[in-house]
Amino acid sequence: MIFTEIPLGGAWVIDLEPHEDERGSFARTFDAEEFRGRGLEHRVVQSSVSVNTRAGTLRGLHYQAAPHGETKLVRCTRGAIFDVIVDLREASTGYLRWYTMELSPESARMLYVPEGVAHGFQTLVDDTEVHYQMNREYVPSHACGVRWDDPALGIPWPDARRLISERDASYPDIDP
Repeated sequence: MIFTEIPLGGAWVIDLEPHEDERGSFARTFDAEEFRGRGLEHRVVQSSVSVNTRAGTLRGLHYQAAPHGETKLVRCTRGAIFDVIVDLREASTGYLRWYTMELSPESARMLYVPEGVAHGFQTLVDDTEVHYQMNREYVPSHACGVRWDDPALGIPWPDARRLISERDASYPDIDP
């Protein structure tokens, strides 16, 4: 795995290093020692998968509030997503900055999302699957979000006929 820190402190892009032969390929997607060696959260207590049947499905921007904040390792295992993170840590030099990237199986990339950073994505094609690994259990009473199209953020989401849940559409704007 190749780790590249991005401008939002503590967030990383992780490139897989597939080894290929006539059978196909093999790549590590997680190694606790490599994460620990970079000072990253290396404990995984929950894994989830998001299956999205339609292009334009938007999920987010989600985070879990303290004291149940969580880190996420996000990977698109089928299809493609426009992935977004937003720094909500008031003490951070990156406060209210965002970062976007496309994830797909072909890109062989993952995104490490630190605690205090909201995450969301929009599917770019039908039948897209996203796999998450988290360092803490989901606590519904601490599940929060911010509005995906908050004008204060100005995130350039891809044009699409969007499918978004009522909950995600009703998240509040950020009050900087």
